[in-house]
Amino acid sequence: MFYYLDGTVAHVEPYLTVIDCGGVGYACRTTGTTISQLKVGKPGKLYTYLNVGEDVFDLYGFATQGELGSFKQLIGVSGVGPKAALAILSSCTPQNLAMAIITGDEKTLTVAPGIGKKIAQRIILELKDKVAKEQNDVGLPLGGAVAAEKSKAVEAAQALAVLGYSQQDISAALRGIDVENLPLEEIVRQSLKRMVK
Repeated sequence: MFYYLDGTVAHVEPYLTVIDCGGVGYACRTTGTTISQLKVGKPGKLYTYLNVGEDVFDLYGFATQGELGSFKQLIGVSGVGPKAALAILSSCTPQNLAMAIITGDEKTLTVAPGIGKKIAQRIILELKDKVAKEQNDVGLPLGGAVAAEKSKAVEAAQALAVLGYSQQDISAALRGIDVENLPLEEIVRQSLKRMVK
């Protein structure tokens, strides 16, 4: 229904910001990461997700499409609601979340308030499987010795897919990066820089 809101930041409080668009104030639930990038009275643009339920009509807003993509991935996990997803994304960036999921790092997830070990394990299990299914479309070789050489590229592609980027964008971003010699985090960082431009 709403793809993004582009207006003036009218109000900010923990986990909530109001964007004034043409005289209408849209209250968006959001993360601490997004709030840290907004200033009252200054222009603000948020990519949005509308959560509609029986007794719910909440608008969520994020400074980047990557953060929105991570939010959608998280609320797709059974037992993880919007509040838990905001808590996770307030305690770690989408990039760190992606790395935690790919590497099975529960500690990064349990730093968020209200996120226990069981939920962290479920997030890792469910999202890692989804990313693995998409992996074949990334265009990276998966067989034999080539797969061993490209394993870091495959892991980087999985991390970027978790952030919500398309397989086509990921393939284009990874081309020309020295995947053999760079650490995984640097491969992801360089890919993200290319996609943001």
